[in-house]
Amino acid sequence: MAADLEELAGMIEAALPGASATVIDETGTGDHLRAEVSAPQFEGRSRIDQHRMVKAAVRERFDDGTIHALTIKILD
Repeated sequence: MAADLEELAGMIEAALPGASATVIDETGTGDHLRAEVSAPQFEGRSRIDQHRMVKAAVRERFDDGTIHALTIKILD
C-alpha cells in the first residue's frame, strides 16, 4: 500500500506545531519517501535529534509497513 503523502506531512506538522512539511515519493512506489521539514523545535538541536523528531512523528507508518525508507532534509 502506497503512503498518503499528505497524511504523512500532516502527521509531522501535528507532532511539531508550527512546522512546515512536504513529503515526496522518490521512487514512484510510495514506500521510499523524502520529507523536507522546517520546524521551530529544531532550533539548537543536532541534526540527529531533528531527524529523530521527524521519524518519531511518522513511526506508526514505519511500524505498519507503509514506509520502508524516509530520507529527511531539514530546511532552515
